[in-house]
Amino acid sequence: MNQKGIFNIDSDKDFISKCLDTFLFQYNNNIIYGRFCDYLKVNPAEVSTLEDIPFLPIQFFKKHKIVSATKTSQITFLSSGTTGATTSKHYVTDLKIYKESYLKGFERFYGTVEDYCILALLPSYMERNGSSLIYMVNDLIKKSNHPKSGFFLNDFEKLKSVLMELEAENQQVLLIGVSFALLEFAERYQLGLKNTLVMETGGMKGRRKELIRKELHELLKQGFGVEKVHSEYGMTELLSQAYSKGNSLFECPPWMKVLIRDTEDPLTVQPFGKVGGINVIDLANINSCSFIATQDLGKMHASGKFEILGRFDHSDIRGCNLMAL
Repeated sequence: MNQKGIFNIDSDKDFISKCLDTFLFQYNNNIIYGRFCDYLKVNPAEVSTLEDIPFLPIQFFKKHKIVSATKTSQITFLSSGTTGATTSKHYVTDLKIYKESYLKGFERFYGTVEDYCILALLPSYMERNGSSLIYMVNDLIKKSNHPKSGFFLNDFEKLKSVLMELEAENQQVLLIGVSFALLEFAERYQLGLKNTLVMETGGMKGRRKELIRKELHELLKQGFGVEKVHSEYGMTELLSQAYSKGNSLFECPPWMKVLIRDTEDPLTVQPFGKVGGINVIDLANINSCSFIATQDLGKMHASGKFEILGRFDHSDIRGCNLMAL
């Protein structure tokens, strides 16, 4: 397949065409995905729309090696998890595709990386190996080429000092952080930032009580003194990211799309405005699986943007009892 072509998609027709080509490629080259489709009695010759394509439950990444390529993986990304829990593994055989995906995605929504000083507050990710988010942010930090860009782990006082210095310099700043760390920082200091874009990557990681996004954003806005809090939606099993610019509505780059599935019938796609499970198409996942049924709940708007409303409780998961494949 022409892997590079996915970053040149310029229409819905082109996207659908590449999705159908990708489906056939992965059905024929991904053993686990092919068996999953066969189990559902899906005839590849009859798949002609996005709604016809089966979405692989994300839990398969915990028990199986999900690959559509014969090349040796260049890196394996690992999900976070509690001690003893089984983590997802994403075997990436072509890092160039991942890099092109996150760089083109970032530039599409936020412009040139070099325009920013990038500060990262990602302690839970820094404390483990194999984080795809750390890989991405580390590369963005390098490409920003700003002497004050970097990771801050738990050094809140130093982070505050750098933010104040950059504010005085009128430097455009991206502060990206995991929710619990940003919240702890915002509770400790009261700032009035004018040149800083605050972006949360979600998750309390068991450190604090989970908050709905609206409540989290209100607290962060108060602490940082910003009008909006941005969000990044990504995961170990994806090589692309969706972004929200402060209204809790996420938008995908042209090679990524979200569909909402019925929670009672996972093979049925929900109409606009209906809550259901989030299915993600990520064409950057050409060498693993591009069609993933996540454990997130959300709804789609007519604008093509989507909301994230929470996660499935284990007892709510339907149609995912095919792990024995």
